[in-house]
Amino acid sequence: MMAAKKKTRKNGGQQPTMQPTQDVRNTAEETADNDLEALETMAGELDATAACDPALEEDEILEAETQTVENELADALAAANAKADEYLSLAQHVQADFDNYRRRTQNTRSDAFEDGAKAFITTLLPVFDNLERAITAAESSTDQNLKEGVAMVYRQFDEALTKRGVTSIDRKGEKFDPNLENAVLQGVPEDGEPGTVCEVLQKGYQLGNSVLRHAMVKVVPE
Repeated sequence: MMAAKKKTRKNGGQQPTMQPTQDVRNTAEETADNDLEALETMAGELDATAACDPALEEDEILEAETQTVENELADALAAANAKADEYLSLAQHVQADFDNYRRRTQNTRSDAFEDGAKAFITTLLPVFDNLERAITAAESSTDQNLKEGVAMVYRQFDEALTKRGVTSIDRKGEKFDPNLENAVLQGVPEDGEPGTVCEVLQKGYQLGNSVLRHAMVKVVPE
């Protein structure tokens, strides 16, 4: 009887140390739900904070202002390039006009110089004619110094005209050319070929292609 009681006391003294399985599961699910809800709440708060963050708005404004400035600079650069092209075109036109003006001025000055030279030489031609007559007259003179002096002046005069490009028009025996000669007398058929110059009464002169004085000639009739 004593042994039985002792055995019973030994078994009745043991207490369970683990919760039931269903309770553990319920507790874990409740904890997970609570954690999930807390995370969702935190995420929502973060989104709201980000949406209302003044720093983000300032970044957007700064970006917009930067884009506006860049657009304005691009427009200003395009306008400046267009203006530069316009000025370049204007400068090129001005340069071309100046070059044309300079050429016209040079041509005008050259023509004026040549016209002055022609007029001056033309005034000297009668003097040259008289030197030729003086040489002819001196041939009958016995004064040798006179002959040599007149001949020397004539040669110097002739050389000066030649250096200046003046040539004489003396075309005896050639076909009459009204651009070079004035027919003042008419010859006879025996004087030569019809339409030719049979005698030069006064030599003509030309400077280049310009006639300074037409020759006075006698022409054989055709």
